[in-house]
Amino acid sequence: MISLALMLALQAATPAPAANSGPGPLGAIGQQKLPAKGCAAYLWNMDAGRQLVAMATADPAQIRLAIDGKTSDYAMTTQSPAIGFGFGGVTQYRGGDVTATLDMAVAVRADISAGATVTSATLRIDRPGRDTVVMPVGGLIGCV
Repeated sequence: MISLALMLALQAATPAPAANSGPGPLGAIGQQKLPAKGCAAYLWNMDAGRQLVAMATADPAQIRLAIDGKTSDYAMTTQSPAIGFGFGGVTQYRGGDVTATLDMAVAVRADISAGATVTSATLRIDRPGRDTVVMPVGGLIGCV
């Protein structure tokens, strides 16, 4: 069976750059740990660099992003419909002038214990007076 800890360890072996290396404001967030309780969705961008660009947690319901080189957590404001593991199919997060919308689908697989795969997802970043960015992402959900 594929272990989420093994996948996260492999991700940790490849250091993420501190600065935004891709187009738009969204950059890598670096290595992340499993939450103390509940579940977390670890989301990588889908380009050749495969960097971890977001971590959404179910409890507390928030998302961690690096926007314009600054890593911050944004609180969940709306979520629907429930898709399991404490997540919604479409979840909106807000903080300051940032609105992030995560639209994702998950699949439970027999070879992943205490989690699932994020089979398809998009992450949308809206900020007043700036371009909207929509990025395809994919990843894993791990639970404690």
